[in-house]
Amino acid sequence: MLNYKSLPSDACEFRFIHSSGPGGQHVNKTATAVELRVSIDSMSLDSYALRRLRKQQAKRISKEGILVVQASSHRSQLKNRQEALDRVNGFVKEAKTREKIRIATQPTMSSKRKRVDQKKKQASTKKQRQRPDW
Repeated sequence: MLNYKSLPSDACEFRFIHSSGPGGQHVNKTATAVELRVSIDSMSLDSYALRRLRKQQAKRISKEGILVVQASSHRSQLKNRQEALDRVNGFVKEAKTREKIRIATQPTMSSKRKRVDQKKKQASTKKQRQRPDW
């Protein structure tokens, strides 16, 4: 059931903590919430993906380079564990995708004309709102 797509098992450390939320009195006696701690240096990421992951998940990464993800939306420890793994895999997948390079372009002639026409229309509207000058 567990899916370690890009995570080495020795890099993952699971901690189970008491969860809040649904479950009634059951949540007070069982540790169903999962805290997954992954060392990002031990993941097999190229420098671009590692740099991007550090930038995107800066609040979740400690000074020691440990990515911390908490999952507590399910009542089952196994489901929370799977959700945490899926989230980390999603973060890694997103970090591996290359950013689209934006190419600066000039505005078209029609867009310039539309802008000027809109400004003239706005000016005439405001001019008509003024008190008449006798």
